[in-house]
Order: sequence, then C-alpha cells, then structure tokens
Amino acid sequence: MSDHYTMEQEEIFSKVMRAGRRTYFFDVRSTKAGDFYLTITESKKFTNDDGSYHYKKHKIYLYKEDFSEFKDNLEEMINYVIEEKGEEVISERHQKDYKKETDDVAATAEKASENGQPDTSNFTDIEFDDI
Repeated sequence: MSDHYTMEQEEIFSKVMRAGRRTYFFDVRSTKAGDFYLTITESKKFTNDDGSYHYKKHKIYLYKEDFSEFKDNLEEMINYVIEEKGEEVISERHQKDYKKETDDVAATAEKASENGQPDTSNFTDIEFDDI
C-alpha cells in the first residue's frame, strides 16, 4: 500500500462531506499519464478509553472506465433502500433530534435574520492543510 500511496499525485479537485463520526473525502487525482481518477476515503473517528482518539481510513480508487457502471449500481442501491425503507433513519443508536451540519447552518442564518445581526458562532474556518 505504501508504494502506491506515496506515488499518488496531489488532489486536482476535492470535496469533504462530514457525517457524524465519519468524514468522506472525494478527491480527483492525476495518473502518471495525465488522466484523472477518483478516490473516495472514509475516515472514522474512534475515541479510546483514556479520552484520546484515533482515525481509521478506508479508500476506494475509481477509474474512468468504471464510472458509469459504479454510478448505475450506486443509484440502484440507493433507490432500493429508499423504496423499501423510506428516507427516515431507523436505528436504535440514532438520535431523534439529529440534524445534519447543513441544518445547523440554515438555523443559524434564520436566527441571524430574526435579531438583525449575523450569528457566526457555529461557523468554522477550515484549512485544507489541517485535513
């Protein structure tokens, strides 16, 4: 793994999606020949008994020749889950009052419009070097 990992080029285009303890990184990278491929990395935060934490990462490499079939399969699986179980999360561990980060931003904007002043307390400056 280390040989392939160290040979990876810098990201050409990247997106980050936070989802609770998990963070998903979508990165477009360049091959040696100058073509592009996609990596999808799941990073999951684990808390140790002493309060410290560590991350476990899993990475998928997706090449252009597989994009169409991958997208079709992903869409089929997502549609199946939604059709069978709906969009509401069913989980013993899931919090009923869970809101995605985007909901918090919308609520902050709504609160700011109520009192006439922006409330920036929920905003975070993100440096990509820190990720």
